[in-house]
Amino acid sequence: MAAPARTHRLIFSDAFHRVRIPHRCLPLLPSPLGAGIHHRRLRPQLVIQRMASGEAQSTPSSTRIALPNGDSVEILAAPGVSDSDLRNAVNSFVFKQWLKNISSETGLLAGGLSLRQVYIQGVDMFGRGVGFLKFKANIVDKETQTKIPGIVFARGPAVAVLILLDSGGKTYVVLTEQPRVPVGKLILEIPAGMIDDEAGDIIGTAVREVEEEIGISLKKENMVNLTAFLDPNTGCKVFPSPGGCDEELSLFLYKGTADEETIAALQGKEMGLRDHGELIKVHVVPYDKLWQVTADMKALAAIALYEMAKRNGLLL
Repeated sequence: MAAPARTHRLIFSDAFHRVRIPHRCLPLLPSPLGAGIHHRRLRPQLVIQRMASGEAQSTPSSTRIALPNGDSVEILAAPGVSDSDLRNAVNSFVFKQWLKNISSETGLLAGGLSLRQVYIQGVDMFGRGVGFLKFKANIVDKETQTKIPGIVFARGPAVAVLILLDSGGKTYVVLTEQPRVPVGKLILEIPAGMIDDEAGDIIGTAVREVEEEIGISLKKENMVNLTAFLDPNTGCKVFPSPGGCDEELSLFLYKGTADEETIAALQGKEMGLRDHGELIKVHVVPYDKLWQVTADMKALAAIALYEMAKRNGLLL
């Protein structure tokens, strides 16, 4: 049965002239929002092997950790990766999440593969925590001893929100435009952000990212988890680039109404956390044009999930 609409209020943050606009939104549907969020605490035994006096400077640091299945795995640091970088990498949320995924009941280690070694190649800190991690995993098929390609750019789970606003008989979507150095372009995207702690508050992170990037405050109870409509065997996540990156996305929908003045005020608004290097400009485009004007996988995946959910009577 399709979920009915209900009325609530959209609140703009102080960064965007705090005003209230009545509008309606789909309620949060019963869904496995918490599925896959609980993290098994891995307690690696960090025994960093340091260089002896006169030893070659190329001697790498290393440690060993025990996996949940009882296997012991060597974690090796590449040249240039310090002892502290190695500790930060092994203890980081993104590395623990990767180990949790690979060791789960549906993970690679349950399918006849073996993790022999992890080679830490790069660690990027975001403040006190690890933001990005680059490593190579030595994984082989137990039966054939065939090596599986295992280069990983680890950044962990993330969220994104498809914001639809009805105004003057048309539906608009709210996007951000910001410079993306990896692709060398400005990209139109739906608001998104990383989950950077083990609490795994995906809804709270989604609401916070919208406020930081768009300047409006959304209520948690009015968010609809689109990825929760996926089969549980998928983990109810979307993987943008599983061949090289561990990122897993939870996609949310927010529906509301806004007057023409609000739409005009949003258009071209400059937002973002400047001290975090965010140079964001807000754009509002007709929803029926979204699939043509963006190359953002998050937006395109959200469109597909939203439209299929409506087609199957799960959403109005």
